[in-house]
Amino acid sequence: GLAKEGSFVIAHAGGEWVFRQLAAVGGAWELRALDPRYPALPLADLAAVRGVVIQKSRPGRRRSAKRYVP
Repeated sequence: GLAKEGSFVIAHAGGEWVFRQLAAVGGAWELRALDPRYPALPLADLAAVRGVVIQKSRPGRRRSAKRYVP
């Protein structure tokens, strides 16, 4: 699948939806929050992961979209 070490994912864990970074720890997985004040959530497997966040961009798109503000 698309979920791999370091991927940013949407997961259903602990009864709520979370946006976390997937990390491999030994033979298991955990979801690490971007804010260090939140603890990592251990996962037995990747079944809780429901989606992987990706960035889709077209090369040169930013350059071609010019805005002129008076």
